Amino acid sequence: MTSGLNRRHVIGGATAAALGLPVLAACGSDDSDAATDPAGSSSSSDTGTATPTNGAAGETVATTGDVPVGGCAVFADQKVVVTQPTEGEFKAFTSVCTHQGCTVSASTDGVIPCACHGSEFSIEDGSVIQGPATSPLAEVAINVDGDSITLA
Repeated sequence: MTSGLNRRHVIGGATAAALGLPVLAACGSDDSDAATDPAGSSSSSDTGTATPTNGAAGETVATTGDVPVGGCAVFADQKVVVTQPTEGEFKAFTSVCTHQGCTVSASTDGVIPCACHGSEFSIEDGSVIQGPATSPLAEVAINVDGDSITLA
């Protein structure tokens, strides 16, 4: 018996590579050097807020009744998630998860959840509560006037 490669080894190795590459591709990196902003939003270095990719300043996003106290509501057209940490206090963040670009979900559980990989973000400041995400959601400037929530 000779040592070396035979047809079975070559076919087995090719099959393993073909099956393994898609799995590895699904495991992206959160490194800030390697990550791009999937939302295409830009951060303002002066305010630390993001500009949503959809919607314009002054555009109505929601009414205050749309956002549960202690939870959040997602507005897909504007790519914004609006939270109400305490009654009458409203905050907004990009709705695009910083892990791999999935859209976060609405919640009444005190967190902003991402169903794709289980990340959770704070409704107070968008910071990561549970990974795999390692970067916070960018804040989006809003105005609340009466029961109307608009993009700033």
